[in-house]
Amino acid sequence: MDQSKLRAWWAHRQGLDGGLAGKSAAEVLERAGWARSVGGVGPYLTLFSRAGLSREKVDAAVANTEIHELPSARSCTYVLPTSDFALGLKVAQSFPGEMKTAEKLGVTPKEIDKLCDAVLHALEKEPLDPDGLREAIGKAVRNLGAEGKKKGLTTTLPVALGKLQVAGDIRRVPVNGRLDQQRYKYTLWRPNPLRNFKLSTEEAYTELARRYFAWIGPASIAEFQWFSALGVKAAKAAVEPLKLEPLAAGDDRLMLPGDRAKLEAFKVPKDPQYVLTSGIDSIVLLRRDPKGLLDAKDIERQVFAEKGVKPLGELPDLPSHAILDRGRIVGLWEYDTAADSIAWISFVKKDKALEDAVARMEQYVREQLGDARSFSLDSPKSRAPRVAALRKAAGK
Repeated sequence: MDQSKLRAWWAHRQGLDGGLAGKSAAEVLERAGWARSVGGVGPYLTLFSRAGLSREKVDAAVANTEIHELPSARSCTYVLPTSDFALGLKVAQSFPGEMKTAEKLGVTPKEIDKLCDAVLHALEKEPLDPDGLREAIGKAVRNLGAEGKKKGLTTTLPVALGKLQVAGDIRRVPVNGRLDQQRYKYTLWRPNPLRNFKLSTEEAYTELARRYFAWIGPASIAEFQWFSALGVKAAKAAVEPLKLEPLAAGDDRLMLPGDRAKLEAFKVPKDPQYVLTSGIDSIVLLRRDPKGLLDAKDIERQVFAEKGVKPLGELPDLPSHAILDRGRIVGLWEYDTAADSIAWISFVKKDKALEDAVARMEQYVREQLGDARSFSLDSPKSRAPRVAALRKAAGK
C-alpha cells in the first residue's frame, strides 16, 4: 500500500484531520491513545492539536478526574481517560517499579508494607507533598544513604508511593493543577478505580492490545511489544484473541478485523492538513518509527540532534516537536522564549495554510502555556542550540 495513504490513515485514526474538533479531553484520549507525560507540554499539545482545547479546559478535566496522569504501559506515566484508569493501573502492576532497586539496598517488602500503612494513615487527614509526608510519618521513612543516592533512591518513600499508586490507593495531583510540571501532592483515591476491575493480567494486556491497534493500526507485533514492554511470547498471547488481520499478504503489520476494509475505502484528503504536535505525540511514539512518517527524500535530511547533526531517518525519536501534513512529518519546531515565538523549518514549500498553523500554535503556547518544554529537564537554556539550528536552517 502506498505509504502516503498509510500516513494519512494514521493521522485520520489519530484525529489529526479535524475529526476530533470539539471533543472532550477524555474523548480525545480514548480515540488517539494515552498521552505520554514526562513533565513537558506533550499532553496539552495532544489535546490542542486535535480538539483545540484550551489549557484551562484541560486543567479542569484534570481537576475533575476526567483525565489523569497515571503509571500505565511499561509503568511509564501517561495521561489517561477515566474509562482506562483501571486498565492502565493493572498493566503497570506487571513491573517492579523501584522495589527491585530498594531490595538491593537491603529494603524488605515488610518494611515497605509498614510504610504504605503509615502513608495511608497520614493522608486520611489531608493531601500532602513528599516533604509533608516525611514530616507526618517520621522514622517510618528510612534514608538509604550514599549507596541509595548513587542508585537514584535516597529514601524508601518513593517505593511506597509507587506501590500505592499502582494499587489505586492513592493518586498524585499537580500542585498548581498543571500537567507540564512535576511538583505533586498525594491524596487518597476513593473509590479505588480497581475496586470493580475483574480482568486478569493476561486479559488486561489483550484489552491494551485492542486499544493499541485501534489507535495506530496497522502496526507490527514488535511495535506493540515496545509500547507494552511485553516479551515476544506474552505479546503474541495478548493479541491472539483479537484475530488481527495482516495489512497485506506477507506484511507483518496487523489491523483489527474490519479496519482493513475501512483503510482500503479511505481517501487521502487532497488539500494539506497542517498540524503542529509534540515530538512524542502518539502518532510518532506509539510505533516509535519516525521514519515511517517521512517521505523518502527526507530520510537523509540532516537535523540537529542530541549528539550532533544526524540524518533524520536514523533517529529513533524526533529531536524536536513535529509539523505534520496528513501524517507526513514536514517540519520541526521549538518554542523560543527569548523571542516569544516558534523557531521552525519546513520540508515543503511554505504557504499561508502552513504559516497559519504555526501562528495558531505560537499564540497558544505564548498565551496559555508560556513555554513548550519537551520534558521536565528541558529549558530555554538547554534548548538554545536546537532553536539556533532551526533558525539557521530556515535562514532566519
